[in-house]
Amino acid sequence: MNKATPPGRNGNEALAAPKTALERWVRAYLNYLTIEKNRSRKTRENYGRCLTAFLAFAGIQSPAEITIDLVSDFRNTLDEQGLKKVTQGYYVIAIRNFLKFLRKRDVETLAAEKIELPKAGSRQIDTIRAEDLVRLLDAPLAAAAAKKTAPSLRDLRDHAVLETFFSTGLRLAELCSLSRYADWKRGEISVRGKGDKLRVVFISDRARGAIKTYLDARTDPEEALFISLDKKGRVIGPIIPRAVERIVARRAKEAGIAERIHPHLLRHSFATDLLVNGADLRSVQELLGHANIATTQIYTHLTNKQLREVHKKFHDANPRE
Repeated sequence: MNKATPPGRNGNEALAAPKTALERWVRAYLNYLTIEKNRSRKTRENYGRCLTAFLAFAGIQSPAEITIDLVSDFRNTLDEQGLKKVTQGYYVIAIRNFLKFLRKRDVETLAAEKIELPKAGSRQIDTIRAEDLVRLLDAPLAAAAAKKTAPSLRDLRDHAVLETFFSTGLRLAELCSLSRYADWKRGEISVRGKGDKLRVVFISDRARGAIKTYLDARTDPEEALFISLDKKGRVIGPIIPRAVERIVARRAKEAGIAERIHPHLLRHSFATDLLVNGADLRSVQELLGHANIATTQIYTHLTNKQLREVHKKFHDANPRE
């Protein structure tokens, strides 16, 4: 057996020209994910990376050679490499789902049920403090005001990006795919999210105002709502996720926020803001586009107003004598 392939290396190259029956089945499974299950290209890449690592470690040629001991040895190697438990879990899930695919096609192999998933620890959710969030949202216009100049197209774009993030709870890729020709005046738009699923998101008055002001300043023909600009402020095409990450980080620094701020924190802030103000979990699940409500439940420990009231009534109100 070989050592497990480190994450991010060798990708799916080994599957481009499969030489063994096992490699051919892995490629068939990845095709199944994109064609029949309509999974994203990113999902295919992630599953391909995990399964390629397992194949490189196992050194076997057919599905029938996959055993529970082989999978256990692979998991131990991942652990010895210092991978986080949640990352190890991704590899295990990929192997289990691949085995289920093989069984559905009557291929002799290990039963997926024999592989136990690792117990997931409590996921830590970071959020932005309310006062920091206000400064972040205002940062692009505040920067222009400090220079006593009119906001540039870059300032207006960045302001619209931040307001849209917090108003909608969109994922980064979803924000980058927005069209300027959506019906922004209506206050709600359809977004195609993970798994190619459509959902409705709602735009706050503040976000709509920021988007309108930004679009009124645009003179380019680009269809994308958010565009990338060169150093001279000229449009060079639709915005990409990495550019949005830089915008959020730069504006956070301008707002005097010491912590590292990234776009997904604004999604977290959107969800916690809804729950703190009384929204039910199912509604928040729909607004975030979560397939499973268990994913949405990670926010509840931050927003349990009932527990806060119990603590205040029975503990905080009784100071020590």
